[in-house]
Amino acid sequence: MLYDSIFARSFSHHELKKMRCGAFFGGLVLGFFICIYFTPYHGPLPFGAGVTTRAKSSRIVCHFTEPESDFCEMHGDTRILGNSSTIFLPHFSVADMFTKNNWPRIKPYARKTDEGAMQHVRKFKFSQEMPRCTQNHSVPAVLFSIGGYTENYFHSFSDVVIPLYTTTRKFKGQVQFLLADKNVSWTTKFEVVLKKLSNYEAIDIDKDEGVHCFPSMIIGLKKHKDLSIDPLNSPDYSMTNFREFLRSSYYLKREYAIKLGSKGKKRPRLLIISRKRTRTFMNENEIVTMGQNLGFDVVLAEARSNISEFSQLVNSCDVLMGVHGAGLTNIVFLPKNAVLIQVLPFGDFEWIARTFFEDPSKTMNLRYLEYKISEKESSMIQKYSLDDEVFKNPPSVAEKGWSYFKSMYLDNQNVKLDVCRFRATLVEALRMLSM
Repeated sequence: MLYDSIFARSFSHHELKKMRCGAFFGGLVLGFFICIYFTPYHGPLPFGAGVTTRAKSSRIVCHFTEPESDFCEMHGDTRILGNSSTIFLPHFSVADMFTKNNWPRIKPYARKTDEGAMQHVRKFKFSQEMPRCTQNHSVPAVLFSIGGYTENYFHSFSDVVIPLYTTTRKFKGQVQFLLADKNVSWTTKFEVVLKKLSNYEAIDIDKDEGVHCFPSMIIGLKKHKDLSIDPLNSPDYSMTNFREFLRSSYYLKREYAIKLGSKGKKRPRLLIISRKRTRTFMNENEIVTMGQNLGFDVVLAEARSNISEFSQLVNSCDVLMGVHGAGLTNIVFLPKNAVLIQVLPFGDFEWIARTFFEDPSKTMNLRYLEYKISEKESSMIQKYSLDDEVFKNPPSVAEKGWSYFKSMYLDNQNVKLDVCRFRATLVEALRMLSM
């Protein structure tokens, strides 16, 4: 009241009337602009790398042009009935994004261009129906598949574990995992990782009959490259961060490999990954003896399904060597500055070797060496002459298709190292450990 009387004495009656009218019309204009600014847009939206829509404070962003995976991020009331493979978005304007007959379907596995992998992955659809919640959750959900190629150790890490880390680490355990195409042996093998990333028991969504409701959900995992994290696409994480995460999860003691020439007389430890079915070393004993004569403590071991045990063994070593294959994925457990020696079977493997292990190893603070076997070191010499196309022209074999190439060079080839020729590679590994 005091401020009103002072204001009234400062202006005439006519002036006060004009000011009241001006304030009234000014308020109308201001209210009009506020309504425009805060009203959600419901017009047609483009279909592409990031498709976004909002309704009642809900938002969905779908990415369908990423090279490795399709994935969607939903913020707002999201519901899922797993055994129907349906995700319900009752407060999302899905129809604004897609025509009625073209609502999105998504396979939540990070190898979308590989038909062989994706045929083993369940497809999820979206709906605007509003089923009643049977279980409410207070934390976000992440839905992903452990189908595809996850029976292979390399693909488990490359297609699921690393993308899962980059997608969910930010939640600091406050996230619920929804598993599609559940494989009990896989969840058992990677139990430590799942529990480290989520404080909640994972839900086998394929078999669950209830309607689970979440405040937000991510469907699918974003993958950068095989066995790698691209810092440009994930500025908060790198393979260094991921390996630190593994060290913490599996209680690995060694951060750095041995440095030769420093105090103490410890011998460097060499781990030879043994294979039993294909791409085996036919003269393992010779390789072990040569390594010991050069000054290594040599361990010969086949990669085991118990990751907790095998990761400890790998972390205790300074050099890991093996023929190209999934067993080399264990480099993720090596200490920094350790050396990877990838032995390439005969064939046209340069691109595969570089993409799967050489390039990734360099993002893990590891040193890399490569040894390409000669025709005489291949078991194929027992079946084919040196004039055969399998020796003279591997690219022509590759032109017959991946299955034929794989059968010839991966599934039916073993290695007998020329230890005299290979010796230089181990000597180089020793030199690297002294740097």
